[in-house]
Amino acid sequence: MRSIWNGAISFGLVSIPIKLVNATESHSISFRQIHLDDGGRIRYRKVCELDGEEVPAAEIGKGYEEADGSIIPITDEDLAQLPIATAKTIEIVSFVPADEIDPLQMDAAYYLAANGATAAKPYTLLREALKRSRRVAIAKYALRGRERLGMLRVVDDVIAMHGLLWPDEIRMPEGVAPEGKVSVREAELDLADALMATLGEVEMSSLTDEYREAVEAMITAKSEGAFEPPAEVGAEPGGGRVIDLMAALENSVRAAKASHGETHEAEVTPIRRGGGGRKTASATAAPKTVGGKKSTAATAAKKAAPAAGTKKRASDKSAASKSTSKTASAKKTTAAGTPAKKTTPRKRTSA
Repeated sequence: MRSIWNGAISFGLVSIPIKLVNATESHSISFRQIHLDDGGRIRYRKVCELDGEEVPAAEIGKGYEEADGSIIPITDEDLAQLPIATAKTIEIVSFVPADEIDPLQMDAAYYLAANGATAAKPYTLLREALKRSRRVAIAKYALRGRERLGMLRVVDDVIAMHGLLWPDEIRMPEGVAPEGKVSVREAELDLADALMATLGEVEMSSLTDEYREAVEAMITAKSEGAFEPPAEVGAEPGGGRVIDLMAALENSVRAAKASHGETHEAEVTPIRRGGGGRKTASATAAPKTVGGKKSTAATAAKKAAPAAGTKKRASDKSAASKSTSKTASAKKTTAAGTPAKKTTPRKRTSA
């Protein structure tokens, strides 16, 4: 990879010669401006506004425009003579935990390559020190005519540097959050949690730019004369629609589970309903069929019903048995406590 900057890392009194290499590349498709009538390419020419003449690149410099419109010429020599220690040095100023860096500050990414055999040892020392400390290095450096802030961290066996925006370049999010007080119910949070759990994680390497692929396919088809415009798809109405958030979340969970090959209903933690008690979403809904099978909740309810009836009949029999036993015992007590009556034999009469 071609280096875009040569200098050194200043690590205390240790100097590490390095080369700066771009860590990212853009794969976006670029278009040219053309004249619609004949397809000719539209080009821009750099013209001096004073004499109207086109100016070649060798005669173009830079200048600073003041409030009154006057221009102060600035040369590369002027910038090179500024007393900046970071002109050719990435100066490490501190080491901090990585989670202290706000992702909003992240900018371009670079790889730092050891420049020469003598740089291998100090380069490796800094890399291993960063690994063991589990921290990142905050540094200052100058690139493309301005001093910048950077963060050094280890990626595999390479030291990478992320350009950082200066703290005063981060805008406060004033007027961005929804206006007024918006309340979110536990039921909605429960379903949102279920949706997040169902979607799960993804291998970042598996994600692709589908729009770019579609554009490339269209360009190929046009170049081969086989392009057919796709059928128009009706766009759904934009924002401002009032939606049933609960229904949307429930449908999202079901769709996510279906896309992951799961055939059972989404298990949702108990949610609040209008009656005041907490019930599960599966308990309040009618039994549903997913993938040809009844829902787990409905099946469990049916299995529980016969079991409850069996237990009730057994309880009734037990109660009846206890009642019969008590009656028999009472009769025995009466017979034991009351003296038997004497029976007087009947006299026989003769005819």
